[in-house]
Parts: sequence; C-alpha cells; structure tokens
Amino acid sequence: MLSDGSKVDSPTALREALMARPDVFVGTITEKMLIYALGRGLEPVDMPVVRSVVKNAAAQNYAMQSIVLGIVRSVPFQMRTTLRSAAPATARASKE
Repeated sequence: MLSDGSKVDSPTALREALMARPDVFVGTITEKMLIYALGRGLEPVDMPVVRSVVKNAAAQNYAMQSIVLGIVRSVPFQMRTTLRSAAPATARASKE
C-alpha cells in the first residue's frame, strides 16, 4: 500500500500508481539525487530548486537527462564546496 492509500499488489499496479502522479515520483528522485550531488542533506531553502527541476523536467516529459542537467545547473550544486577546497592552504601544505 502506498502512502496515499493506493493498493499495490503487482508490478503493473505499482507502475500505474507511479504514472498517475509522475511529479511526486520525479520529485523524490530529484531530492535523492540532489542530496548525493551536494554531499549533504537538503534544507528548506533547497526545496524551490527541487520544484524548479521537476517543473522543467515535466516540460521535457520527465527525461532523466533534464533532471540531471537541472541539478548540475542549480545554484546549490554550482556553489558547493568540498572539505579539501575549504581547508586553509597551510593545512593542506603540511599534509603534503
């Protein structure tokens, strides 16, 4: 049974349930991919990015390519930092 109460008793029923609300499924996929891409959990400020990626993907029939490109072009992804690049240069120099 799905969270909306829909009964799912076969792969066909699952497919039909997912296809009935593709925006919900793609939203969840987008959230999980963005978490992986950012290397951190999502915050409330990230949700407009998720909605924007889903909206743009809908215009392209939810193509996986449109989701990936939406994440890569997003501000949170473009502005992310890594621990190595955020460490002071002197700390990195002493390790090398």
